Amino acid sequence: MVYPVRSRRSRGISIGINLFPHKKVCDLDCIYCEVDNPGTSGIQPSSELLKSELQQYFTEIKAGRLFTNERINDIAFSGDGEPTISPMFAEAVRIAAATRAEFANRELKLVLITDALTLHRPATRAAVEELLQHNGEIWAKLDAGTEEYYKIVDRGNAPLERQFNNIREFGIIHPLVVQSMFLRVHGVPPPEAEVDAYIDRIRKLIADGVKMIRIDAYTVARPTTESYATALADAELDAIAARVRAAIGPRPPVETYYSKS
Repeated sequence: MVYPVRSRRSRGISIGINLFPHKKVCDLDCIYCEVDNPGTSGIQPSSELLKSELQQYFTEIKAGRLFTNERINDIAFSGDGEPTISPMFAEAVRIAAATRAEFANRELKLVLITDALTLHRPATRAAVEELLQHNGEIWAKLDAGTEEYYKIVDRGNAPLERQFNNIREFGIIHPLVVQSMFLRVHGVPPPEAEVDAYIDRIRKLIADGVKMIRIDAYTVARPTTESYATALADAELDAIAARVRAAIGPRPPVETYYSKS
């Protein structure tokens, strides 16, 4: 349930929490997803297992036996699905917060990487509010400007408008990171009109008072669920990021993450 990674966006070690080690569970079916977990692992998620594994890692880190001289940036909820739809999510937040308090320094973050589709639910909001009290940070997905492209790339059952409105309503109250995947679909990069629609949504969020820490614009870096979902060239991603920056100015910053860096 716990897996450390050297994270590009965390700029250091991220201690991941996977609430779905037994099988992939998500409310999206993104064509670029890297998860291949058909339900054969035999590992059942539990609070006891999560607490034990987190404590093991942080005991080793504190003793200097693991990730020596490397920066530990966060404990991140991600894994093989959407963390907020797990029945364990609220308890997992409490376990992560307690582990952070016991072992870590005050700068360590608790990060939730989310598709934002459940942020309107009271139970989700209560758990997220608790996460935020422990140096928490939300990374919310926004991959599309139009419903049509959202259905192609994210293949969501819930509408794009729910995702957008949840980001808007949450981000007016709490700062968040917007994370956006740009890629080729059947060899074709995002159409200009789609990028324009995405930019319009970002501008709307800013105009409505969303506290955006930054925008993470990234492309495919690992094998994908669908072979036709492939990476943009560095220059293509740079061009999209430049269009976003030209439209919104220097704040929030737009950071790019390429296929091989």
